[in-house]
Amino acid sequence: MSTPYPFTAIVGQDDLRLGLLLNAVSPAVGGVLVRGEKGTAKSTAVRALAALMPQVSVVPGCRFSCDPVSPDPACPDGPHEDVSGVSRPARTVELPVGASEDRLVGALDIERALSEGVKAFEPGLLADAHRGILYVDEVNLLHDHLVDLLLDAAAMGASYVEREGVSVRHAARFLLVGTMNPEEGELRPQLLDRFGLTVEVAASRETDQRVEVVRRRLAYDDDPAAFAARWADEEARLRARIVAARALLPEVRLGDKALRQIAATCAAFEVDGMRADIVMARTATALAAWAGRTDVLAEDVRQAALLALPHRRRRNPFDAPGLDEDKLDDTLEENGGGDEDPEPDGPGDGGGDGGGGGLPPRGDGPDTPPPPADSADDTPGRPESEPSGPAPSVPGQGGEQQPVRAGEPFRTKMLSVPGLGEGAAGRRSRARTEHGRTTGARRPRGALTKLHLAATVRAAAPHQRARGRSGRGLVVRRDDLRQATREGREGNLVLFVVDASGSMAARQRMGAVKGAVLSLLMDAYQRRDKVGLVTFRGRDAELALPPTSSVDAAAARLETLPTGGRTPVAAGLLKAHDVLRVERLRDPSRRALLVVVTDGRATGGPDPVALAARAARLHAAEGTASVVVDCESGPVRLGLAASLAGELGGTAVTLDELRAESIAGLVKDVRGAGPGNSDRRAA
Repeated sequence: MSTPYPFTAIVGQDDLRLGLLLNAVSPAVGGVLVRGEKGTAKSTAVRALAALMPQVSVVPGCRFSCDPVSPDPACPDGPHEDVSGVSRPARTVELPVGASEDRLVGALDIERALSEGVKAFEPGLLADAHRGILYVDEVNLLHDHLVDLLLDAAAMGASYVEREGVSVRHAARFLLVGTMNPEEGELRPQLLDRFGLTVEVAASRETDQRVEVVRRRLAYDDDPAAFAARWADEEARLRARIVAARALLPEVRLGDKALRQIAATCAAFEVDGMRADIVMARTATALAAWAGRTDVLAEDVRQAALLALPHRRRRNPFDAPGLDEDKLDDTLEENGGGDEDPEPDGPGDGGGDGGGGGLPPRGDGPDTPPPPADSADDTPGRPESEPSGPAPSVPGQGGEQQPVRAGEPFRTKMLSVPGLGEGAAGRRSRARTEHGRTTGARRPRGALTKLHLAATVRAAAPHQRARGRSGRGLVVRRDDLRQATREGREGNLVLFVVDASGSMAARQRMGAVKGAVLSLLMDAYQRRDKVGLVTFRGRDAELALPPTSSVDAAAARLETLPTGGRTPVAAGLLKAHDVLRVERLRDPSRRALLVVVTDGRATGGPDPVALAARAARLHAAEGTASVVVDCESGPVRLGLAASLAGELGGTAVTLDELRAESIAGLVKDVRGAGPGNSDRRAA
């Protein structure tokens, strides 16, 4: 096993280290979600935490890590009676983003269960993580069906495997730790709420800190064992402090004043439900124990709010999480915070025996705190006001205008890709999935995951006499098993091709267009799609945002989109064609939906309208589902956008119709069948 990077050798990242340590002191806090840009030691810190966790006592030979003091009475390896325990290190179990359902919850041998009545169960990752840490890197990319299983286990403290009347249950209580880069998309609100704390991390802009990070990393890479040995004493001291804080935790008193501050703070920030109040109370108690105190102070409540509330407050999908600290201070002051000890300047000022934000020693490295998370630009958000002053001119883009704010978003009609796909789970188009309604049965390819009981019985019934059946049981063989085929919903690649030319540049008109695209982006966010953004104006088109799961990044690019110049519709469609060709190679199963936002008035070059029609027919020939949002307005309308939709083999819809409830369906037919689509259209 490789030597992990020492926790105490991590430079800076005060909030990250504090959030992890509070969970080590009190696992009841509920885990931590680490959000931040790539290369900020998120995964390194989580993996290093395992070495600091106190050892756990388990029943020897139990695959489910039962506590010998209070073993699980329903343990599949039980019953455990009068068994002396053995100690082992707490486990850190990593859940890969692409894991199967069976790998997470365990696999039940259906064939033996039907033919022999035996519950042959192979534990999964939830069993391995019981009484330890379950770590999910890139948790925002986790498939929805795995998220559902995690939510169930986190809510009930147990994992259930139910198949055709055969049931297995085992305890599954774990510390859930997730890391994510917000640029790649956000988490489902239900899973987000299950994380007790959230911290934002960003790379330090301080030169000395960056130098020290590189120096330590190079030393670790050269000789991990020697580097870890240098930090062994610091690690031992920090481990002892965690043990002491755990021992002190039951003695910490959470007074009525602190409880009123917690309740008032949660009410002031309009968080949903009561979980925030409970998590804040547990966090404030853990902070006091970590600081070596038995009373919870206002500074503990303040720090608990900064860790427990940012991801729970009500906000729009494209708003970055965070708290108004002035409002927080006022709320605490109004509810009795003024007659307690003065609050420290920051979360790292408390040290080991004073403030609620005490942090571990960090050796001889620099101790300059990193900049606040809200100073980094890794989480795009909508600007508070329009940019002042004119936008810089671009050669060849005559008449460029200042970017216009998007209009108010609205709920749009759902756009979907026709046919039956097999892409990643989502909420847009019909697809064959592991979850959903059962539509048929087939022979299993590889391991059986979803048994179709009726089809299996029908396949085995004609052979019972030849197989010598004599009792009441059914003689089932491998060839009789049938896999259930199910239909659900998939996420798609929604590629926006937005006209940013001079004909679209009128202030009110472009604001309405941006509002419509923003509305479609919000819809894509809710339906778990990938999105991309191509813009065209002047003489060419550009890929403003490569396909990504970060819908808020697309919203930010849309806000700053300049306008002006000619209307090279053909260039925009050809650029979209190149983007989709590359994406089909990267992810053949993810089907695309092309959304072209234009008035169709192509200009520039010889016969631009005919050139745009030829480019559109390339998409039609490959069976790309498409919608043209017709932005033409005024008393004279040429109908060019509708003609373009006809060449694409798609549908045209006006801005007004996009929000109308009376439209039955916007994407109806696609001419041709592109690669990977031919076998799905008939369904």
